[in-house]
Amino acid sequence: MDAKTAAVSVQILDKEYLVACPEDERDDLMRTARFLNGRMREIRDSGKVIGMDRIAVMAALNIAHDLLQQQSQGARYGRSFGTRVRALRERVDAVLHQDRQLEL
Repeated sequence: MDAKTAAVSVQILDKEYLVACPEDERDDLMRTARFLNGRMREIRDSGKVIGMDRIAVMAALNIAHDLLQQQSQGARYGRSFGTRVRALRERVDAVLHQDRQLEL
């Protein structure tokens, strides 16, 4: 399946960027650009970081940090969920085993 690609204009810190994007992903690109623009504006408006390159790097670091934290939490949740499912399965198996013993 070959998706059509179009140049999409996005605004980030009052600068226009043309990005090649499959047409069916345009809305996602626009939402992502708005998110990035917001994060970069927060950093710029804090006054602690000056310069477009530095603002972009700080935004990228913050977003990457957030992503890695979410992935780590997801992995912990997955392990915890797996442990709980195993414990429940063992309890069900024990009850079924007791039930079979009573039938004999």
